[in-house]
Amino acid sequence: MHFDHYSTDWLWLKLLCLTVIATLTFEHSQLDMQISELFYANGQWLLEKGAQPYALIFYDAPKALLILFAIYLIAVLVIKCRMPLNTGFSLNHSRLSRYILPLSVREISYLLIVIIIVPTTIAMLKTFTHVSCPNHLILFGGDLPYLNLWQNIVAKTSAKCFPAAHASAGFSLYGLVFLPTLRRYRYQIFEIVTTLGWTMGLYKMLFGDHFFSHTLISMLMSLSIASALAHVFFKRMVIKRKLIRN
Repeated sequence: MHFDHYSTDWLWLKLLCLTVIATLTFEHSQLDMQISELFYANGQWLLEKGAQPYALIFYDAPKALLILFAIYLIAVLVIKCRMPLNTGFSLNHSRLSRYILPLSVREISYLLIVIIIVPTTIAMLKTFTHVSCPNHLILFGGDLPYLNLWQNIVAKTSAKCFPAAHASAGFSLYGLVFLPTLRRYRYQIFEIVTTLGWTMGLYKMLFGDHFFSHTLISMLMSLSIASALAHVFFKRMVIKRKLIRN
């Protein structure tokens, strides 16, 4: 994945197209079924839903940490926005400086918006698609037949499993990849966030709450949203940097 010129090469649009292609590919293949069969044997999933300490480690803890991180960003944003009002007070020389991210107000605002919008968008899509989880299907011990995406939308079942919302909370940290201040670490950040999101997604797959494609589409959509918002927030900064270089 190339992030160097995300604001000028319409990376978000390419990612969105890739999301659509991936959705159609899995829609017309048996890949999801074959992958889920690896986690289902003798009428049981590899992991029982809610089993501890796995639920705490892979579900409750990541969600709690991400919420705390969002609250921290809000607090930092408030502090930085109030700085100009405190005459003679320098953040660099304050006791708070060691706890404050070295990011601009624009970057913190962008990151906070990404963290909020990504899971919210995924959650809204779930209520529209009505796609069943693997453990809802007759093939995996449930009581529903397998339907394609369009059939699920028309049927309007009570299921809400596509895309993967839990994994999207981890993938929302893709916003860190596009921060100009952290540009030199973008590939390392991408790898860490991808690992986090897929760990959260795999946990849900182990007891049939999601197909593989549910997590994959969640990842691609999260990247698309983060990239699109970066295009909006940082376009001027990249243009200015190019002018300086020239």
